[in-house]
Order: sequence, then C-alpha cells, then structure tokens
Amino acid sequence: MMAENTYKIGEQKHRRKSIFRWIEQLQIGITFNQAVPVKYIPHMIFFTLLGVVYVGNTHYAESTQRKVNKLQIEVEDMRADYTTLKAEYMYARLQSEVAKKVRSQGLVESKSPPYKIVLNKDEY
Repeated sequence: MMAENTYKIGEQKHRRKSIFRWIEQLQIGITFNQAVPVKYIPHMIFFTLLGVVYVGNTHYAESTQRKVNKLQIEVEDMRADYTTLKAEYMYARLQSEVAKKVRSQGLVESKSPPYKIVLNKDEY
C-alpha cells in the first residue's frame, strides 16, 4: 500500500542562512518602501569590486610610471658618464699623452721614424 501525497500547510522549508536573507529580513526603508531588493545586491557587489580593481590598477600604473621616470633619469646620468669616460679614454690614448705617462718610468719617445726591415728570399 502506498501513502498519499499531502500538502503541508503552514510549514516553511528550512532556508539556509545567507547574507542576502539577512538583508532581506532587515527591511530597511531608507531607499526603498518595503525592503532592500536583494536581486540588485550582486550587481552592487560586482560594481564595487570593479571600482576597487580600477583604483588598484590606477595606483599600480602610477607607481610603474614613477619607476620608469626614475630609470630614465638614471639612464641619462649613465649615458653622460659613458660619454665623459669615452672622451677621457680617447684623449688618454693620444701619442703625446702616452709619452707623458711613460716618461716617469724612464721610457723616452723615439725621435727617428720607424723603418721597414726587408729580407730577400735568399737570406732566410
């Protein structure tokens, strides 16, 4: 024998507790006449999170831009140092400058021009 289906009048299903049910039960009448429309809360949360991400992205972009500016200034300083050192090196390798530096070691610049040594095929 099978039992018949009956309606349970007056009994409510046990609902899970959630923040949306709690807000719905508050029935804040500030903006709305009856209660807070719970169906709009996920949208409000989404837009709030979107705003937080937007602000965070703006802060990240600004900090990155500050780092880039700082590095550009550093690169310009290094480029100026490189140019200065290159000019000093080019000046230091001149024959007259090398002669001045080695004079303290007892080396003297030759007054006669260099000459070419020529060997015949028979001599070697």
